[in-house]
Amino acid sequence: MITGSIVAMVTPMHADGSVDWERLDQLVEFHIKEGTDAIVAVGTTGESATLSTAEHCDVIERVIKVAGGRRPIIAGTGANSTSEAIELTQEAKNLGADACLLVTPYYNKPPQRGIIKHHEAIAAAVDVPQILYNVPGRTACDMLPETIAALADIEQIVAVKEATGDLERARKVIELVGDRMAVYSGDDPTASDLILLGGKGNISVTANVAPKMMHELCMLALDGKADEARALNEKLMNLHKSLFCEANPIPVKWAMQRMGLMEGGIRL
Repeated sequence: MITGSIVAMVTPMHADGSVDWERLDQLVEFHIKEGTDAIVAVGTTGESATLSTAEHCDVIERVIKVAGGRRPIIAGTGANSTSEAIELTQEAKNLGADACLLVTPYYNKPPQRGIIKHHEAIAAAVDVPQILYNVPGRTACDMLPETIAALADIEQIVAVKEATGDLERARKVIELVGDRMAVYSGDDPTASDLILLGGKGNISVTANVAPKMMHELCMLALDGKADEARALNEKLMNLHKSLFCEANPIPVKWAMQRMGLMEGGIRL
């Protein structure tokens, strides 16, 4: 099981929007050095919506190669087309990804039974660990706790990224799934509290900017050190909020440019 601080890593780009492969390599090394526990390649923060399919797969391949087994690599392979999600997930498996992160089908607004059929089809087609990803603020599609629980007995579905920021909802998901799947936060401000409720980690935007502190935060919460975890989270709260002053990943890429970690390129 992957636990701890899991960075939703940006895809560094040149000013013209082309992928900056040298900086990508450096970012992987940066996260390994700073203690990040796992890396998501080409999630929302990695601009999956604007990369071509070839670029998408090339970034996954490059991150896996540079990491060289030193950290688990989770590939973002979700799509609002089930067949496309299957193709991306199969390719990520072929490239050696440790797991795949699959967002709910955005824009289409499927009913709950459609969400279940979508994920059942991907799990049946590709034998690789799969993480559900619920982020209704982006997708206009809310995967309800009961739906997550209905998918928890599928062998390939090992976890869920719950990014609503609603701790009562997270508590319900954790209670419903029990030990059948891991529950990760996808909301930095509430991540430590979700872990203290029984979550296993945080898929984080803030970890792009403060990886060492986010690793420490997750370890404190996983160890049940609630007061210390909440104190550290309070120190990070302004950063959490500032990184969403505009749509992600605009602020986090701005911050990383100012830190000298990358150029200022971002896709239209």
